[in-house]
Order: sequence, then structure tokens, then C-alpha cells
Amino acid sequence: EVQLVESGGGLVQPGGSLRLSCAASGFTFDDYAMSWVRQAPGKGLEWVSAISWNGGYTYYAESMKGRFTISRDNAKNTLYLQMNSLKSEDTAVYYCAKNRDGSDFDVGYDYWGQGTQVTVSS
Repeated sequence: EVQLVESGGGLVQPGGSLRLSCAASGFTFDDYAMSWVRQAPGKGLEWVSAISWNGGYTYYAESMKGRFTISRDNAKNTLYLQMNSLKSEDTAVYYCAKNRDGSDFDVGYDYWGQGTQVTVSS
């Protein structure tokens, strides 16, 4: 029932920007925190960012701080990730994930989408 559909990925040059979107359905969107995770080629899953149910709290992995911005529009059931100053190391499949709680990120997430490919290359 829960469905998360990512979009906005593509090819971008180093230093460029990209905005990812995640359309959510099948659950009460504003009851839950949301996250972005990614998987680079040949690597494991890496947590990117998280946002509380109302956007009041946001958290980022160290390498993303100052470059990425997570946000959400609860009226549209949509999660976003604005990515600036992109590096080749950011190349990965990016996944939107539903957390198990509205603000407690430690409980993890239970659903995710099929991902959108981001390739940073000149």
C-alpha cells in the first residue's frame, strides 16, 4: 500500500545542482519523519538526510552538510532533496524512505522507493 516514487535524478556536472522529489502515498504522510539514503556503485547503503514530520528538525550526514537541503511539503505529500555543489562522490542511486516515527530517527525506516539515479560527471 505504501508507495514512494522518486524523481529528478539525472546527469549533472561537478559543481552543479539537482533537486530530487519523492511522491508519497498509502499512509498519512505528515505523521512520519522521512529520510534520503543512497547507494553508490559497489558500495553499501549510506544515510544522507532526515526530516521530522513537520520539518522542524533536519539532520545530514557530515559530507552533505552545507550542500544538501532536505524539505517537505505535507500538503502535497512530497519530500525533496536539493543538492548543490555536487561532486563525483555523490554519484549514486538515491532512495526516499519512510521512517517508523514522526521525530525519533533512531527507530529507522520501514519503506523505501525504487530510487532515482544521480550521476555527477564532466
